[in-house]
Amino acid sequence: MKKIEIDDELYQYIASNTQSIGESASQILRRLLKLTPAVESQQHTASDNNSDTAVAATPKVDKQESVSVIKSSANVFNILNKEELAMQKGVVGRFLFILSAFHRVHKKDFEKVLDIKGRDRIYFAKSKEDLLQSGSSMNPKNIVDSEYWVMTNSNTTRKKMMLHEVAKVIGYSDDEAEKIRDYL
Repeated sequence: MKKIEIDDELYQYIASNTQSIGESASQILRRLLKLTPAVESQQHTASDNNSDTAVAATPKVDKQESVSVIKSSANVFNILNKEELAMQKGVVGRFLFILSAFHRVHKKDFEKVLDIKGRDRIYFAKSKEDLLQSGSSMNPKNIVDSEYWVMTNSNTTRKKMMLHEVAKVIGYSDDEAEKIRDYL
C-alpha cells in the first residue's frame, strides 16, 4: 500500500463523504470516482506475488478510531467554498448553504441545533409542520440534504445570531463562530 500526503481541504472533502463508520479513505475515493471496489482475494494474491500491478489493500479501520479521526479534524471552514457561497441567491440562500455545510460536516452533532430557540418560537425543527406550529410567518425551508428545517423569516442580524449559535453548540470557538457569522 502506498501512502500519500493530502492537504486539509482534500482530507475534509473525503471525510465529509463518509457513508458508514469505518469506511476507509480508499473506499470513499473508489466510490466517488466510480471505480470498482478492491477485491480482498486479489489483494492478497497480488501482494503475495509482489507484482507491480498489485491492488492496494484497503486497511480496516477500527470503528471508534475512524469516528474520532473524522470528528477531530471535521471543520466547516474546510468545505465552505466562498465562490459557491457567493453564487447563492440572497441572504436566505447563503444562510441555507452554510447550514447545509454544518450538517455535512457535523451530522452526528447537528441535532443540537434543535435547542436553539427564540423567546416565542423555535428556529429549527425536524419537520415543516413543527416550525409552522411555533409561530406565524415562519417561511420554513429545508436544510439541503438533511431532515432539518429552519425558519427563514427573520432579519439578517437574527440569521447571523442563529449561525453563531449553531457554531457554538457544535463546538466551535467564539472567534470561529464570529467568522462563520460574517460569511452571511
